Amino acid sequence: MRTATKLTAYGAALVLVTAGAWATGTAVGPLGSAVADPGTAAHGDAHSGTVAEATGLPPGLSTTEQGLTLRPAATTHTGGPFAFTITGPDGAPVTAFDVEHEKRMHLVVVRRDGSAFRHVHPEMAPDGTWTVPLERPAGGSYRAFADFVPTGGEPVTLGVDVSVPGEFVPVEHAPGRTAQVGGYTVTLDGDLVAGQASPVTLTVARDGVPVTDLEPYLGAYGHLVALRGGDLAYLHVHPEDGPAGPGIGFVAEVPSAGTYRLFLDFSHGGVVRTAEFTVPTGPSTGAGAESEPHSHEEGPR
Repeated sequence: MRTATKLTAYGAALVLVTAGAWATGTAVGPLGSAVADPGTAAHGDAHSGTVAEATGLPPGLSTTEQGLTLRPAATTHTGGPFAFTITGPDGAPVTAFDVEHEKRMHLVVVRRDGSAFRHVHPEMAPDGTWTVPLERPAGGSYRAFADFVPTGGEPVTLGVDVSVPGEFVPVEHAPGRTAQVGGYTVTLDGDLVAGQASPVTLTVARDGVPVTDLEPYLGAYGHLVALRGGDLAYLHVHPEDGPAGPGIGFVAEVPSAGTYRLFLDFSHGGVVRTAEFTVPTGPSTGAGAESEPHSHEEGPR
């Protein structure tokens, strides 16, 4: 289990928006992806959030990085399996990946208004095609993030836009520090302070009783994905070493003021659940506020 993983160096030139301004997608047609020059796009540890100062480009905003490109089989998803390849500088599919947090590929999909979050794990065919079942969500423009480590290389997070036909009804996310999911209550303590390493703790309770027997999921008691408002800059972070609940500690370092969507995956009773939060930077003004009920739960993954 990785210890004291941080959110770092998002790049001050990119502007954050407030909690109500997430919705930038349309019913059909993917938004343009930010594609970095593979000759110049340097990247640090996608899980720790370290970004090379040479570009200042946050993880997940680029379709191409380190000579690797995320290529979906289709940029419109109408249900069923979602398929993609990771190609190298020669255009051929890459087939050698290291296991990172018990999987060779982590795929995060979220609509551009910060809703409909999914963290899944595709399987790769011998020809390098990754496939995962993905039910058709509500209409809109989505961002798919492929988080992986190519064998012999550094961790990489690539992102691509995918459209889902249908009516698009934007979801606004009110700031909140308490999430309800499947009979569990998850509370967020600690503040995201721009430019500082900020400890935060997610505490899990069930029916008012603290949960002290969380189950390891992908080698950790919890996984936290953070997405920045407006551009969906991506960060996948992991907790500090600690007991199996009720608190899961993280260290977050964000460089600028704004609003972030946080998604915590945790496992208990053989089921993986996801608690969602919307958190502005700075001291809390409503620690008791409850987040909207968009959290979800799934079976073992």
